[in-house]
Amino acid sequence: MLTGYLPILIALLIIVLPLVWMVSSSFKPVNEIVTLTPQLLPQEVTTANYATVDRRIPLMTVLQNSLIVTSVGSIIKVLLAITTAYALVYIRVPGANLIFLGILVALMVPPEVSMLPNFMTIEALGGRNTLWGIILPGLGTAFGTFLLRQHFKSLPKELFEAAELDGAGHFRKLFQIAVPVSLPAISTVSLVTIVNEWNSFLWPLIITDTRDRMTLPVALNQLRSVEDQVSSYGILMAGAVLVIVPMLIIFAMLQRYIVSGLTQGAVK
Repeated sequence: MLTGYLPILIALLIIVLPLVWMVSSSFKPVNEIVTLTPQLLPQEVTTANYATVDRRIPLMTVLQNSLIVTSVGSIIKVLLAITTAYALVYIRVPGANLIFLGILVALMVPPEVSMLPNFMTIEALGGRNTLWGIILPGLGTAFGTFLLRQHFKSLPKELFEAAELDGAGHFRKLFQIAVPVSLPAISTVSLVTIVNEWNSFLWPLIITDTRDRMTLPVALNQLRSVEDQVSSYGILMAGAVLVIVPMLIIFAMLQRYIVSGLTQGAVK
């Protein structure tokens, strides 16, 4: 039995230990981090590292920007993925196969390829150094559309045929049948989308140039540029905690739906 659990325990340590060390170091003074005898838990708990982060960057402003960009961008992207996937499966759209092929091609194209065209377009529209300029170019989600299309194709057609007999239109069939029975798949797409939006770095870095419009990862990168000495490890760990903890909370909220999605269809 031990040999069966051993790989799991090793993987757990590899994944969890750096996170625990990061959180612990964010509450440590400098002398407990830069030492020949490091300890996992802080001997003298301090919040000075978080206070320093708040003092060096406009923490509440960049946090608010990240929340706005992540929430608005994720909601629109998931809604577009749901409606596009439904249309490709249940509505006779001319050239649906070509559209789906284009989505597959978009999955294979690195996002860096479209950086320059997007920058020129957003700047021409007056969106440079604005939150909507950060959100707009990434509203299409090829991954979410692909995943939900494949899921919708696996749903029983009898559900939608019965709804049609009751006089239901596409709007009702989508939001009263397809969405409720697809919550696990939608939750998976939502989690991936939220994490990508929250951690997005390169595009917000390019399109913004003032701190009052920066997102949290970009602002913390500036902190890293300033705090580049060994004695500032605690400050950098505090900044990393601020980025990771919200995503851990979101994952905890969606965990049961994601597990249900992974096991869906395994048992009939």
